[in-house]
Amino acid sequence: MIPLTHAMVLAAGLGTRMRPLTDETPKPLLPLEGRSLLHHALDRLRDAGVQHHVVNAHWFADQVAAAVAEHDAPGRLVLREEMLLETGGGVRAALPHLGQNPFAVVNGDAFWLDGPTPALQRLAAAFDPDRMDALLLLVRTSQVDGEVGRGDFLLDPHGRARRLKEREISPYLFGGVQVLAPGLFEGTPEGPFSLNLVYDRAIESGRLYGLVHDGAWFHLSTPRDLDRAETMLRAGMLTALF
Repeated sequence: MIPLTHAMVLAAGLGTRMRPLTDETPKPLLPLEGRSLLHHALDRLRDAGVQHHVVNAHWFADQVAAAVAEHDAPGRLVLREEMLLETGGGVRAALPHLGQNPFAVVNGDAFWLDGPTPALQRLAAAFDPDRMDALLLLVRTSQVDGEVGRGDFLLDPHGRARRLKEREISPYLFGGVQVLAPGLFEGTPEGPFSLNLVYDRAIESGRLYGLVHDGAWFHLSTPRDLDRAETMLRAGMLTALF
């Protein structure tokens, strides 16, 4: 178990698949249940005890900065990216503000409902620095209302994760919530790169793990996805997801 004191929300992307909603609004600021996706993420991090919150911004960065300023989470910092750094490059640039211990990273468009124990609390309790460099929250594809493809990762009986081989299908998707060790970024390049780079490094060393979510999770890629999530939440129609 680790104390979860620092976290980052990835909010710099262009949200192209969510157009036209993102033509004038960054995707993390789109509303769901009367609150922006970004504020939902900050709510969960704050409630998990995080004291230092970093949010990166690029597309309509002024809007993101204003939304962060409106929230009551402690220790809020916005990092503006003049050039999109992608997921890995964005986290790497934020490392000076993320402390010396493992920290949480949440996608700005991630939306989930917790099970009996909050997902972030479960991740912090399960993270073992002696065995892990990354612990990803995984979602069962059978509970996802949307396109899942072949899935993202397979887990062994100990929770260690690996990529799919040819013709393999996984029952899990990555849910956009994770805990990462800062050492995972040693030797990574400056500039843009995907977090997949550090995931692959962790897989090679046997230090990438997954934790299966025990609540509901919403796939929010297109305007239709957002509309369906809103409808389901308002109607209490979660049987297909949870």
